[in-house]
Amino acid sequence: MQQYLRSDGPQSAGIANGLLALFAIAAGLSVANIYCAQPFLDAMAHDFAVSHAMVGAILTVTQAGYALGLFFLVPLGDMFDRRRLIVCQLLLSVLALVAVALAPTVTMMLCAMFLVGMLATVIQVLVAYAAALASSEQRGSVVGKVTSGVVIGILLSRTAAGALTDLAGWRSVYWVSAGLLLVMAGALWKRLPVGADRDATLPYRQLLTSVFGLWRDEPLLRIRGGLAMLVFATFNVFWSSLALELSSPPFGLSHSVIGSFGFIGVAGVFAAAGAGRLADRGYEQWTTGTALILLVTSWLAIGLLHRSLVYLICGVILLDLAVQAVHVSSQSLLFAKLPEARSRVVAAYMIFYSIGSGAGSFASTWAYAHTGWTGVSLLGIVLAMLALISWAAARSRMPATSTDTLIQQCQPKENCL
Repeated sequence: MQQYLRSDGPQSAGIANGLLALFAIAAGLSVANIYCAQPFLDAMAHDFAVSHAMVGAILTVTQAGYALGLFFLVPLGDMFDRRRLIVCQLLLSVLALVAVALAPTVTMMLCAMFLVGMLATVIQVLVAYAAALASSEQRGSVVGKVTSGVVIGILLSRTAAGALTDLAGWRSVYWVSAGLLLVMAGALWKRLPVGADRDATLPYRQLLTSVFGLWRDEPLLRIRGGLAMLVFATFNVFWSSLALELSSPPFGLSHSVIGSFGFIGVAGVFAAAGAGRLADRGYEQWTTGTALILLVTSWLAIGLLHRSLVYLICGVILLDLAVQAVHVSSQSLLFAKLPEARSRVVAAYMIFYSIGSGAGSFASTWAYAHTGWTGVSLLGIVLAMLALISWAAARSRMPATSTDTLIQQCQPKENCL
């Protein structure tokens, strides 16, 4: 594995709060393009004359593009100037979003959504770049804060997308997003450090090969990747079918109201930031176990939707909190374990995330079309239980991680807190 890493890089001195905020905003705007379609899937299905069973393909194609982008684009952050890479991806994203807004047929729309997903992987370049600029003492907190921006982007994208759809149609969502990303590209070009060090000097082909080497040689990456696949599958099972259920009788809610349910998940913002702080203190595993228990609990509440919307609200809060806590804990562990291959590590990890998200979206709409909300709820709770069981089983087999060892060695214990 050592041939894939470079160990002579300088120690990061830290990252200013203003620049960190810019990272978070850019990540939030980028992730919005992946999730903004969820509140108006029914409108897209009607516009392009596709069934509810197949409308999940829109999200699946986006995630497929995201998965390929993770493999082919994100590792470039270890090879090229990240400032140029980030700005180029944002400008190309603008063109892809315009293509979605203008798409006259479902085929052209799906092709454009594939490109939107592929280029949205700039999120992971931003996360890896922020982690590289952070000092070791603040790295978990920095990852948590950038991830908080991602959570806010997901929440606001659903709320804003629902409102814009009711006001001006679903295509207006992509026009607005294109404009915001164009502004953000200019801001990042101006503020990001020029000529920052890269983590690798490998040729592109060898750089891609090294991603497979990381998968093969790092058990922690395989374990955390598997968790990401299950956790984000259950996350997308919920959000992909919610609009279909709430827009139908007996609810009959508007796109604006359905989108506002995403804002209830603001708990995920606090979970991401809190998990980052706990990671800096060495409590990633404790945070993961607690969050997975909450994930199972969230689906018990979501399954009671038809009894009261209050159960749905409670379930959304727990769902977003749990998913983001697991996500930040996983990234913190991986960045600490492999600090000199951050872009490739996050690419390898997030490919699992993308596979889970795409499969969850498609399985969700298929289950809804055939078994209704009951089938969706059963699917979600099974995936959540599998995540908890797989983490517990892997935890019993794995030796203590570096952070666990640090906790054991801290004397007195207050030094770890």
